[in-house]
Amino acid sequence: MTAFLSVDIKTVEPESGAPAPDRLISGDPKFRTWNIEERDSGLYAGIWESTPGKWRIVYDEWEFCHILSGVSVITEEGGAARTVKAGDSFVLRPGFKGNWEVLETTRKEYVIKL
Repeated sequence: MTAFLSVDIKTVEPESGAPAPDRLISGDPKFRTWNIEERDSGLYAGIWESTPGKWRIVYDEWEFCHILSGVSVITEEGGAARTVKAGDSFVLRPGFKGNWEVLETTRKEYVIKL
């Protein structure tokens, strides 16, 4: 087994999902997640994609995101709305609460640490 792992979605079957009904604000967003790495230590890495819609988010985990395509607006509770698009990178820290709104189908690379 090699210690090098390519982030290649052709090697993984995507998981399908959607926001929990009690978190949905508008639209009918659908998720696809290609979880490339999953460690017992609570580390995850891969690709996530969502179609347009808006939902509430609450983070207990730490997540690094790099937007590959699309446009989304992330609004922190009591804070400013931030538009993210292809090429943008950011971290959502534990305790982040707010809304994620996908304006154009958005795909991101992620690394999550529980």
